[in-house]
Amino acid sequence: VQLQASGGGLVQAGGSLRLSCAASGRTFRYYTMGWFRQAPGKEREFVAGINWQDGSTYNADSVKGRFTISRDNAKNTVYLQMISLKPEDTAVYYCAAGPFRRLSSRTDGYDYWGQGTQVTVSS
Repeated sequence: VQLQASGGGLVQAGGSLRLSCAASGRTFRYYTMGWFRQAPGKEREFVAGINWQDGSTYNADSVKGRFTISRDNAKNTVYLQMISLKPEDTAVYYCAAGPFRRLSSRTDGYDYWGQGTQVTVSS
């Protein structure tokens, strides 16, 4: 499984971005997908996830009400819509896939990782 994240960039505080993550393979619909982020000097942290079975989602408290994860199985793509961005959202954002996995906020709950896309929010 190969994952290609895109859509990062520089945005002012209060702005919006939509990240995309395209996956290879024909079995994307069986992948639980997650978004994580890592700021300089910090550990990688969970942002949002979407379950493969029922499409249920879960967001980290820090992004609830601002970030929305969604998926398009026909396009093998998962999205992260981000609004009301804050400087503390600045990080490299990674998508991750866990085939047949339960939705998890742990990095070891996912088997495959994309290369990351930089999001920078200026104040």
